[in-house]
Amino acid sequence: MKESCPGSSEIRTPFPEELICAYCMHKNEIWTDEPDTVCKGCGKTITRDMKPSCLQWCPAAKECVGAEKYERLMKKLKEQGS
Repeated sequence: MKESCPGSSEIRTPFPEELICAYCMHKNEIWTDEPDTVCKGCGKTITRDMKPSCLQWCPAAKECVGAEKYERLMKKLKEQGS
């Protein structure tokens, strides 16, 4: 992977965040490069809102963050209509 811009740092170097399940209110850990996770409380798939990012406009985004991660995140952004 080549050197990348600071705008992709959350994607390239993910960190954990807390996501509360809307179904059972259980606190779940989700990484900043994950669009969804399975709730540890009830087993349902929960999705966090994906904020707009450089993935959507930068011509080097796929190379910057890696093809697999790029495809997974772009699919979720399209599903959310971002």
